Amino acid sequence: MPPKTPSYVPSVRARRLARWLRDFRTRAKLSQELAAAQLGWSQQKVGHLETGRNKASPADVALLLDLYGVVTPEREAILDLAERAEQRGWWTDYSDVLSSPYVALEDEAAEICDWAPQVVPGLLQTQDYARALLETGNLDGTSEKEIERRLMARMARQTIVTRRENPPDLHVILDESVLHRKVGGADVLADQLHRLAREADRPNVTIQVLPTGSGEHIGLDGAFILLRYAEPADPDVAYTEGFHGVVYLEAPHLVTRCNVAFERLRELALDPQESVALIEATAEQQRSSP
Repeated sequence: MPPKTPSYVPSVRARRLARWLRDFRTRAKLSQELAAAQLGWSQQKVGHLETGRNKASPADVALLLDLYGVVTPEREAILDLAERAEQRGWWTDYSDVLSSPYVALEDEAAEICDWAPQVVPGLLQTQDYARALLETGNLDGTSEKEIERRLMARMARQTIVTRRENPPDLHVILDESVLHRKVGGADVLADQLHRLAREADRPNVTIQVLPTGSGEHIGLDGAFILLRYAEPADPDVAYTEGFHGVVYLEAPHLVTRCNVAFERLRELALDPQESVALIEATAEQQRSSP
């Protein structure tokens, strides 16, 4: 069966809250079964709250903290975390066209590592390039108005790279073929490549190009994104998106595999200076092409 977008993917705060609830129960020397029995809940509910599979309401969190004997200041800090666990961000203004929880996870990342073998990543796309992709991918008869709405959301999403406070470090590795794929035509592609070169000047943006002559490599398995967080206790998340849906990888061994793959691709790719020179040269070639 094709992968499906999960109905609920916990935010970074929600995952942190889940770990705290598990730690408090362990500290109180209670099993999930006993904790559930004392609250009149199912063991499954306790388990799902501790793994982030279900949203933890502040009321449920308060009951658990009472049971585990958690007192202030820890109690107040955890209740505050519960209140903010699903805090709304810029993307809620686009809830009509943004259904994936990915943007919330991306917004809190300290580092974003993106292996992009097919197209320029959304965080670095020009409007015309993004519009061409949205129109090409419109297989459901989406109206022009909704396409423009999706385009606005994509442009709004890009502000995380340029924000003043805590912008993420963005590291993109592009397959060289992306530089030649005429999305929107030669002029649109040339503008997009010039945009990439400009973005590479930002202190928090690194762009590398993997030459087509590299032969076989680990990236042939497909595109993926790694999200890394400032808090050591917040585990990395890997994300991949395809024609049939999206997949989130949080199991440590799978995320480790993606980290190793990205490092190998980084080593194979041209260094950032060589990459930008190639991007700029290719942009000029596109300008002069018929």
